[in-house]
Amino acid sequence: MRRDTIFYKLFKQFPGLLFELVDEPPPEAENYQFESVEVKETAFRIDGVFLPPANAVSKTVFFAEVQFQKDEDLYHRFFSELFLFLYRHSIRYDDWFGVIIFGSRSLEPSNSRIHRALLESSQIRRVYLDELGDLREQPLGLGLMLLTNVTSETEAVEGARFLLEQARQQSEQAIIDLVTTIIVYKFSNLSREEIAAMLGLNLEEPRAILEAKEEGKVEGREEGKVEGKVEGERTIILRLLNRRVGNIPDTLLSQIQQLSVEQLEALGDALLDFSTLADLEGCLQGEISG
Repeated sequence: MRRDTIFYKLFKQFPGLLFELVDEPPPEAENYQFESVEVKETAFRIDGVFLPPANAVSKTVFFAEVQFQKDEDLYHRFFSELFLFLYRHSIRYDDWFGVIIFGSRSLEPSNSRIHRALLESSQIRRVYLDELGDLREQPLGLGLMLLTNVTSETEAVEGARFLLEQARQQSEQAIIDLVTTIIVYKFSNLSREEIAAMLGLNLEEPRAILEAKEEGKVEGREEGKVEGKVEGERTIILRLLNRRVGNIPDTLLSQIQQLSVEQLEALGDALLDFSTLADLEGCLQGEISG
């Protein structure tokens, strides 16, 4: 399941959602602008940067990181990206706050001692989705976050139906689309008709289902152009790999450049479980290139 994509959609559509996880949100929370920012000098990419509006009294920038797999280097990477961003934009902001969202507490790096001063400070909030309670008892936005973390198929469907009903009552079409997208990713083996029936959607052509299915198949590729498809897929894969395992050696880049569309798609599915370069090397030497 592409949770990075889901949370990007969530934050892009509802940037104020992050501040439901912050004890003291800024007065201008509803006017913050969300961006996924690439720090080009090091090929780092920050999951979410929330930029204050021009008229904000306090120029506080918020950083978000979403983590659904074990990554022992998470804190090294997150704080490196964060402070490099602040260095590059030092005159624009006068304060910062970071929110790190884990699927569960077990996904935290094993040793956080080196970062304890930061992690225990008032500028960092760690959130564990599985400890927030029943999604039915949360605001709609947080309910969507919790839905991404549900592993039981039955509970996922029941939770989705509940959120859809709440969204209909509040006329929140964007919520309906996001709930549908999450379920599409969770049940990728089902057709859009089956998903629509399962969720009780009375839509002739559910837009979110079509978009999510298409995104899962051809994300980053131009339809109808074979070369464009390959290069677009490769660009997305390399960007995600840089985020997962850091800078990629030229020898591995060369191997990735030789992969076919089908092999790139297989690598795209596998990389969600990567945490080190060794994982990438093993994948390229195994099924992908074998």
